[in-house]
Amino acid sequence: MPTVTPYIPQDITVHLGPPDSSAANVTVPFVNYVKNVASSEIYPTWDESALRANILAITSFALNRVYTEFYRSRGYDFDITSSTAYDQAFVNGRSYFENVSRLADELFNDYLRRPGFVEPLAAKFCNGTTVTCEGLSQWGSQNLAQQGYSAEQILRSYYGNVETVVNAPVRDITSSYPGSPLRLGSSGPSVVVIQTSLNRIAQNYPAIPKIPNVDGIFGPRTENSVRAFQRIFGLTSDGIVGSATWYEIVRLYTAVTRLSELRSQGQQFYNINWAPPTTLQVGSSGEKVRLLQQMLSILSEFIPEIPSLAVDGVYGPATRAAVLAAQRRFGLPETGTVGAATWDEIYDQFSGIENAVLRSRELFPEQGAVAAMAVRNTRAAVRRTPAQPRTTAPSSATFTQFPGFDLHFGSTDPVSQEVVR
Repeated sequence: MPTVTPYIPQDITVHLGPPDSSAANVTVPFVNYVKNVASSEIYPTWDESALRANILAITSFALNRVYTEFYRSRGYDFDITSSTAYDQAFVNGRSYFENVSRLADELFNDYLRRPGFVEPLAAKFCNGTTVTCEGLSQWGSQNLAQQGYSAEQILRSYYGNVETVVNAPVRDITSSYPGSPLRLGSSGPSVVVIQTSLNRIAQNYPAIPKIPNVDGIFGPRTENSVRAFQRIFGLTSDGIVGSATWYEIVRLYTAVTRLSELRSQGQQFYNINWAPPTTLQVGSSGEKVRLLQQMLSILSEFIPEIPSLAVDGVYGPATRAAVLAAQRRFGLPETGTVGAATWDEIYDQFSGIENAVLRSRELFPEQGAVAAMAVRNTRAAVRRTPAQPRTTAPSSATFTQFPGFDLHFGSTDPVSQEVVR
């Protein structure tokens, strides 16, 4: 079971100015970023407990930006800025103070969080003299250190009940996006993330229907929720979670939970509870069976060996016959039941046909016959983008591969009269 655990990035990309400025980006090792900011923000002559408290705050704030994909989810190509109006002071190319550098080497893979929360604390701070804020006062931390406060006591004085995570894993930054679109039939932990996030966003946007069963299966209800989300936020309402939809969900989830703010509502789940679909067999019923039937119904239009079947959510003899035929065709054990291996193979075959054929406007321009067949089988198989005008196909167009009669030189289409050459 995968665990939701923040990690320390090997490197971090810094924008050398405010977010929308034309400034350059630099990518530096994360530990050097911490050394740079600490050497720019605080004084090396301060007591060590103050230095430690400030370095932990600097590290946690930067990690929060990485963990929430604060800038990446907004379409930027960097993780944090050097602007103190938005983030932390970073002076490209500067040298580091020796004692600050030593402490940063020790502390760069430690960070703060609130007990029971996952995300690193958005540990905001200010100098406490010319600028004051809700978070840590830098000069105030030194005053407390001189009074004998430890780093932990200093941090709790400003942030309340926080704990320190030590020796977090270090690895390269990886995108949270799974790498390929999630759509009807997809399954796995990434689907759980989408379902969980949409349900939370729906608390603030009630027009988004909630997904009653967070099970890691991208079924019709998940698709309906995705479509509603896309409509509300100006995305193409195709029910598919590509990178644009994924990151808009990330952005909205971060916003409604205030994960990037000091007073966050907190991300409280540690584990993604997902398991492959339970075995489906005669007598099973529900959304998973309906989704299986929808995929098999599409496959039956392209693979003659698989019989067509009604999509009714009940695993009866017709569904079993279609499953047996699919297992026979794909070289799987002919059990008539659907476990993880059969489910994955059916989905892979369905996804391949959907991507290569059903979404091709050259092969199947969107029009009445295609729409009717799509309603009968599963979802709108071909979706028109605003940049492409609607095309009209002959009224006799069908969704089948074989027209019912042999084609040879001189054959004509009965409606269009186009000659096959």
